[in-house]
Amino acid sequence: MKLTFAGAADTVTGSRYLLDSGARQVLLDCGLFQGFKKLRDRNWASFPIPPREIDRVVLSHAHLDHSGYLPALVRDGFRGQVFATEATRELCEILLRDSARLQEEEAEYANRHGYSKHSPARPLYTSADAERALSRIVAVGFDEDFDLGDGLKARFLPAGHLLGAAIVRIERGGRSFVFSGDLGRPNDAVMQPPQRVEAADTLIVESTYGDREHAGDGSEDVLGAAIRDTAARGGTILIPSFAVGRAQTLLYALSRLKARGEIPDLPVYLDSPMAIDATELYRRFHRDHRLTAEQCREMYRAAKFMTTPEQSKSLAGLRGPVVIVSASGMATGGRVLHHLKRLLPDPANHVVFAGFQAPGTRGAHLVGGAREVKIHGEWHPVRAAVTQLDGYSAHADADELIEWMRGFRQAPDQVYVTHGEPEASDRLRVRIETELGWRARVPEHLERVELAL
Repeated sequence: MKLTFAGAADTVTGSRYLLDSGARQVLLDCGLFQGFKKLRDRNWASFPIPPREIDRVVLSHAHLDHSGYLPALVRDGFRGQVFATEATRELCEILLRDSARLQEEEAEYANRHGYSKHSPARPLYTSADAERALSRIVAVGFDEDFDLGDGLKARFLPAGHLLGAAIVRIERGGRSFVFSGDLGRPNDAVMQPPQRVEAADTLIVESTYGDREHAGDGSEDVLGAAIRDTAARGGTILIPSFAVGRAQTLLYALSRLKARGEIPDLPVYLDSPMAIDATELYRRFHRDHRLTAEQCREMYRAAKFMTTPEQSKSLAGLRGPVVIVSASGMATGGRVLHHLKRLLPDPANHVVFAGFQAPGTRGAHLVGGAREVKIHGEWHPVRAAVTQLDGYSAHADADELIEWMRGFRQAPDQVYVTHGEPEASDRLRVRIETELGWRARVPEHLERVELAL
């Protein structure tokens, strides 16, 4: 068995792992590269093998850096089945459709305003490509075996992190291979903890936070203080948020802060149709998370939902303290860009990022102290306050990753540390070797290795 690290090997994005059994080609995850332009350019490059030669795709979860390239793969010839959990399939229906629509809209906007370097600007894929990709997804339950061909049996195990997120376990001939996907936190306020794994001959483990520990449980206090201070000066609090997972956690936090009287009863607007649709799924997939039915209702009632473009535009006319939660979480696209253009120049306002900002993204520039940012081809001054809250991350931190791996009853033959920036991946590698005594290494992009599977 050969394994090619076709993504997430030297960066925290573009999750793609190609398994070649000789008779079958299986792709684990099919993610978009995000962040720096040199990474985004990989989305336009030819896939390492012709997509028509791939027999199966297995998705760990629905976030775009794990699923967002699927429409392009199908457009370029992939005709096999895509296996995912039921919640992942439903979230992909929201995320992939929205991704395609945003790309089409942004290409049209760039062509209309003439700021693209390409003439004409075009989307990476279209809505029609997304629909064809969605038709190929087959839902599989947690802890159910499914067949990948050539003697390969796979199973999804709960990973926490996000509705439907899974650890992927593949077995053949008594040997096993485990891909962590994105691991959630053991004490997350919303999601269940990741399931322990007792054994694997080969392990791929993520390292998004491999070089750091999350702040204590004070993020809700920091968020409350930011809202109180900004409201006192009559400003607007803008929270760029991932529409799936993070937006729902933030709504729950805002409902708790209001219930305790720690923030004023000011209007809260959720300006993301995708986040609105995803919020409804928390009612249906209640086994994936910790919230009670009443807590889900509180989360749902925490904000006024802005579904149409006209409603979104109406927010520009609001005066007085308000909170706007809008996608995207790293300010790479979507409705939040229009709010940033309006709000960043005014020192009365406050932009609060609630999670990891991949290097090269607009969010990373703002968190890093940029005094101006480029949006839609024009530069905008940054006078508003900018705060980052790490405590709301849905990723396990370095200590939590090590603790999850301590659940193995015996050491894997080899651990590959991926899905992290170079320093984060290497720091986790060192900890795995020194604290667990396991063999670990950080692979390079497009590196190919042999697996005993």
